[in-house]
Amino acid sequence: MKIIIAGAGEVGFHLAKLLSFESQNITLIDQDKESLTYADTHLDIKVVKGDATSINVLNESQIGSSDLMIAVTSSETSNITICLLAKQLGCKRTIARISNTEFIEHKDDLKFTSMGIDELISPEELAADEIHLLLEQAGFSDTYEFEDGALTMIGTRLKRGAPFIGKSVKEVANIFPDFAFMPIALQRKGTQYTLIPRGDTQFKDGDNAYFITCKNGVDQLYKLTGREKEDIKNVMILGGSKVGYKTARDLCANKFNVKLIEKNKTKAFDIAEDLPNALVINGDGRNVELLEEEDIDEMDAFISVTGNSETNIMSCLVAKSRNIKKTIALVENMDYFQLSHSIGIDTLINKKLLAANNIFRHIRRGEVVALTKLNNMNAEILEFIVNPGSKITGKKIKDLEFPRSAIIGGVVRNDEGIIALGNFEIQVGDKVVVCCLPRSIKKVENMFF
Repeated sequence: MKIIIAGAGEVGFHLAKLLSFESQNITLIDQDKESLTYADTHLDIKVVKGDATSINVLNESQIGSSDLMIAVTSSETSNITICLLAKQLGCKRTIARISNTEFIEHKDDLKFTSMGIDELISPEELAADEIHLLLEQAGFSDTYEFEDGALTMIGTRLKRGAPFIGKSVKEVANIFPDFAFMPIALQRKGTQYTLIPRGDTQFKDGDNAYFITCKNGVDQLYKLTGREKEDIKNVMILGGSKVGYKTARDLCANKFNVKLIEKNKTKAFDIAEDLPNALVINGDGRNVELLEEEDIDEMDAFISVTGNSETNIMSCLVAKSRNIKKTIALVENMDYFQLSHSIGIDTLINKKLLAANNIFRHIRRGEVVALTKLNNMNAEILEFIVNPGSKITGKKIKDLEFPRSAIIGGVVRNDEGIIALGNFEIQVGDKVVVCCLPRSIKKVENMFF
C-alpha cells in the first residue's frame, strides 16, 4: 500500500517505523527538518518537508495515487483539514488523530465520512479505555475486548500452583471440558520467543500466557491461572494529563472513588471544576510524604500518567511496595515493556502502540474490524468478518490449511462469543478472531480476502 503520514512526532514516527518493517510504501510529511532527518536516516521511507495542509506539498507526496492518509500532527484542526484535502485530491482512505473526544462520540451524527474522514482516533481516549478495562479485569496484566465483550483476550503470567502448570493444552481441555477458553500465545519465562500453542504444548511456571474466552469464561480463567479477582474501588491517579483527565472522568462515571494528584495549580483547579466527583489534589506526586498523607495505603489501584515515563515507573514501584493491588504506568519508551514484570509493575501502556493497533487494521487485507498487538510479544490478534467469497466460508476449522504459526481463538456469531473447535463450520457474517505471528499474517489475510 502507498501510505502517507502527516506528522513526524512520536505517533507518526512509530507508525512509519512499524509500517516500513512491513515493506509498505511510506511517505512522511513534517515541517520539522530535524525530525525528518532522523526518520530518513533510520527508516526506509520517503520524507517530504512542508506543511501537510498545503495542496502543493500533498501533490508532491503523490496524494492522488495513495491508499491511505494518516494525519497525526499535534494539531487536531490541521489533521481534520489534511484529511479533507487528501480525500478531495484522490486519496482512498483517511484517518485523523483528534483530541476532542466529542467528535468520536458524535461521529455518526456529524457524518465525518461524507466530509472525507473515514476514521477518527484519539490516543489519549484509547489509553483511558485501556486503563478502565484493565481495572475491570484487575487480576490480569493485559486485556482486550472484541464485539463489546462477546470475546475477551486476557494476558497473565502463570503462577506456581496454578492448575495449568505442568499440563499440556490437551490435558487441560480434558480435565476442564466445560471451561470456555482457548490459549492463543505463550512466552516462556526469561525468553523473547513467542509460541503459538498446540495440543501437546505444556504450560510452565512463569509463562506469559494469552487466552481468548467468552463472557462466562473470565471467572473460570481466574481460577485456572491462579489469579484472584480483585475488587477495585479506590483509585489514585498521578498526573492530570489528557489521559489522566479522561481516565478520572470515565472512572467517576462508573462509580469508582477517584483521587487525582496534579502538580500544576491551574490545571488542578480546572480538573476539580470539571470533575466534581473526583478528589483533586494540587501537589507533587513524586513526594512520598504527600502520597502517605493522601492514604496511598488505602488505594486498590495506582495509575501514573504524567508526561515523564521514569516518574510513572518509579511512583508505581512506590505504590507496589505498599501492596497496592493494581499498578499501571504510562510509558513512551517501547523498550520498557520488556522490564514491566521483572521490576514489579502490573501493566505498562503506551499511547503510540494503542494508536498503531487501531490504525493497523486499515492496512490489513480482508475485512479486519479489530486488531491488537500483544504487549512485549511478537504476535497480532486480528478480527476478520467472513465474506461470501472468503476461502474459509463453509469450511470446518479442522479442514482449513491454517499455518501452524496462527490459531483461531474464537468466533462471534449473532453477537455471541463462541470458542470454536475443529468441527465448527465457518459461515458468512461470522467474525473470526485469529492470533498469528508476523510470518503467517499474509497467508491468514489471503484466507479471509
